[in-house]
Amino acid sequence: MENCFVDFIRIFCKSGDGGSGCIHFHRNKHIKKGGPDGGSGGRGGNIIFQGNSSINTFFHLRYHKYWIAESGSPGKRNNITGSNGKDLLIEVPVGTIVKDEKKNVITEITKNSEKKILFEGGKGGKGNFFFRSSMCRTPYQAQPGIKTKGFWISLELKILADVGLIGFPNTGKSTLLSVITKARPKIGNYSFTTKYPNLGVVKKNFDSFLIADIPGIVEKASEGKGLGLHFLRHAERNSILLFLISSDSENKIKEYFTLLNELEKFSSKFSNKKYLLAISKSDLINDIKKNEIIKSFLKLKEHVIFISSFTKEGIFELKEKLWKLIKNKN
Repeated sequence: MENCFVDFIRIFCKSGDGGSGCIHFHRNKHIKKGGPDGGSGGRGGNIIFQGNSSINTFFHLRYHKYWIAESGSPGKRNNITGSNGKDLLIEVPVGTIVKDEKKNVITEITKNSEKKILFEGGKGGKGNFFFRSSMCRTPYQAQPGIKTKGFWISLELKILADVGLIGFPNTGKSTLLSVITKARPKIGNYSFTTKYPNLGVVKKNFDSFLIADIPGIVEKASEGKGLGLHFLRHAERNSILLFLISSDSENKIKEYFTLLNELEKFSSKFSNKKYLLAISKSDLINDIKKNEIIKSFLKLKEHVIFISSFTKEGIFELKEKLWKLIKNKN
């Protein structure tokens, strides 16, 4: 089945050309040599980007890569201005970064329904009515409309979620997401079951927060190993990080430091983020083993919470702590 999650794409955009100005002189059966009355051309259509929170990928742009706005109409006699070209609206996911061909950031869309004019349409040319004066009563002069250039741009998506699930493959991230939200990610007992981020909404009384399941991170993910390099950038936009380490991990401390190291090597932004550390699949270990884990992490001045998506142990406490961190993130 074709992967519908597209988080990077290149498209061609061109705003509309301005309409040309008109050269015309007023004439009727009573007036043989009237003054200039050529109207100006209309403005070309703009290329406008709008955020849409119901869209999570660029899949809708995959087979529509050329976006050319309508040009303005030429001016007309009787000093009539040509009609403006229609603006072209492109809907993109919230969290879209727009870059030019040199990888420079042009703009970002970070809110639902947020609109930004990416490329303005060309101005219409002035008709000869504009150039009339006491010194020149019959100007044979008009401007052509401004012609616009087309550009190839890159669209890159960094998912805007309140919480990002970070962990090695098979730590139970997708299962947790399915338990605390209505999301139904693919779940399997093999590595890299999650091949692209999954989103879910956690309800909290009359409020809610968004949680993202990031594909599993392995050692050297920041250098391109596994799937981590391609999707680590999505975690950059998460307000809170939830580290998940499986209770059946042979070396939990090493796994924890590996996750921290890969994130910090990828981007320095991760070092300032708030986070929680959870031990998943807690139903597989007894209280003695839990106390050993608590003591080992306390030596690092880290507190852990034990959760089980199977028995629901710690799930309520986890949601409460995440919500508290989100409310106090500023």
